Amino acid sequence: MRKLLLLSLILASPLTFAATECTTADKAQWQDQDTFQADLKGQGYEIKKFKVTSGNCYEIYGHDKAGKKVEIYFDPVSGKPVKSNVES
Repeated sequence: MRKLLLLSLILASPLTFAATECTTADKAQWQDQDTFQADLKGQGYEIKKFKVTSGNCYEIYGHDKAGKKVEIYFDPVSGKPVKSNVES
């Protein structure tokens, strides 16, 4: 059974494991991380964790102004959300 599970994971589509890709722009074009976070806080977000992903995104974990848990990936150039998970 374990061999079957391992084989199915190996043969799984690479898209299954693909990270969210936000931009291919040079990092010189990205918004300043501190300014970006300050802008989000000004919009009512409480940021528990902020990171730059391998897919060239700014990612936050925290809460929105309604207090719902959020995980949001942002394009670091435009600042627009690319993918989000919001607690229902």
